[in-house]
Amino acid sequence: MRVARVIGTVTATAKDAQLTGHKLLLCDIVDGAGKVLEPSLVAADTCGAGVGDTVMIVHGSGARLPAGLAGVPIDASIVAIVEHITLSKNK
Repeated sequence: MRVARVIGTVTATAKDAQLTGHKLLLCDIVDGAGKVLEPSLVAADTCGAGVGDTVMIVHGSGARLPAGLAGVPIDASIVAIVEHITLSKNK
């Protein structure tokens, strides 16, 4: 899993029929401090996330495991909305 920030929505009127009804969100992969590591990844939302939310994303074949996504042609899905991240300092 990776941490990401939702930065927008994706609307696609012409798409694979299996994507119909799935909310697609544009996300930046971030580190624990919020620094962007990988920009602009599209993920299917399974949690009701919205723009500005910090989320956890699953990649690859695991992205199709959440309920309602089996067999859907996706490579990333949002599986949690993050409420808080605590970073520990190494001394």
